Amino acid sequence: RLGVVAGAGAAAGAAWWYLEEEKQRRRRARRQEELRALALGQGSFQLVDQTGRTRCKEDFLGTWVLLYFGFTHCPDVCPEELEKLGRVVEMLEEEGRQKGAQKDAIQPLFITVDPERDSVDALARYLRDFHPRLLALTGSPEAVRQVGRAYRVYAQAGPPDANGDYLVDHSIALYLLGPDGHLLDYYGRSKSEEQIARSVRHHMGTYQPLPS
Repeated sequence: RLGVVAGAGAAAGAAWWYLEEEKQRRRRARRQEELRALALGQGSFQLVDQTGRTRCKEDFLGTWVLLYFGFTHCPDVCPEELEKLGRVVEMLEEEGRQKGAQKDAIQPLFITVDPERDSVDALARYLRDFHPRLLALTGSPEAVRQVGRAYRVYAQAGPPDANGDYLVDHSIALYLLGPDGHLLDYYGRSKSEEQIARSVRHHMGTYQPLPS
């Protein structure tokens, strides 16, 4: 009798596990279809990093990317979000070291929404305060606008003050790109680094390339 009960319990557990896995699989498939329908981040780009090197989207294929759009004259929000981005990367790197995984498994990336002021030299100076592997990209105003449109980033320069300085109102989000270059998730300002790192780990563990 005990054997029968134990067998029935094991079968019930296996059935529950299968149903839970199937539910998760369907949820991931539905999420993938939603992201495909949004068509965020489609197409390539050609910008320049803080060292003057030309970069395109294809350079990051095969790598996980956490992407943020902002500008160097931002007084508080952008520094806070870039610091958060850096802490997320450090958390993932530390976990990777403990598991013997690749250290540079995720690339932090910053794209300016203010190319008129954010030159290569300005970006190089700005990045000294953030994660050492953070890459920053700039380019012509049209090239930058094109990338912003691909991710539906809102960016609007405000009126200049007496010194000609101005702020740029823009979307605030971190974008997670998978190794195939497609958008997998995004995180608003309210998300903590722990929540983001946990989400990124989940995506890494369940990753499947989006079908073309």
